[in-house]
Amino acid sequence: MARRDKPQPEPEQDERRGPVEIALVGDLTDNEADMTDRLLGIEPGGECTIYFDSPGGSPYCAMSLVTLMRLRGIRATGIVTGECSSAALWPFATCTRRIVTPYSVFLFHPMKWQSEEHIGITEAAEWSRHFAELERDMDVLLGDLFGSATELIAQWIKTHRYVTGREMVKAGLAEMASLQPLSELLPAEAG
Repeated sequence: MARRDKPQPEPEQDERRGPVEIALVGDLTDNEADMTDRLLGIEPGGECTIYFDSPGGSPYCAMSLVTLMRLRGIRATGIVTGECSSAALWPFATCTRRIVTPYSVFLFHPMKWQSEEHIGITEAAEWSRHFAELERDMDVLLGDLFGSATELIAQWIKTHRYVTGREMVKAGLAEMASLQPLSELLPAEAG
């Protein structure tokens, strides 16, 4: 005799409509597992809004998030609520829509090598070679992801430049939002 299980209750539906909202706050590396899980929860080709307030982190973490977003075709709106610096720039640049405020801050700089391990000279030399190649490739990718102002971005990186939201808008890399509610983020009025 076949056993019939009781029907499972339907999962509660989220009353809120619209894209998934994700907060990327703090070091990318510390938040990588959560960010990866949240991005994997979005259907391929789906939409989300990512709020950025991050000083950066591992370039490998940044590359992983960029790869997930691109390979899954995620259409993200990136909103910088505070800082978006260093490695956090790559996921922000991957967003199909980028929003900043006059108070948003970005730090562009060459990648920094940091090792807390005791390694031999041969491994250090190989790491140095790899790191120089990675830095070149990541700088080119950043320009490609932003899609414009590549020479300006290269100059910002070279000079370790702090850039304001206004400068990002002037360079054509983002759009400006005042500190007023964005209509597309508010619930639709019952009609």
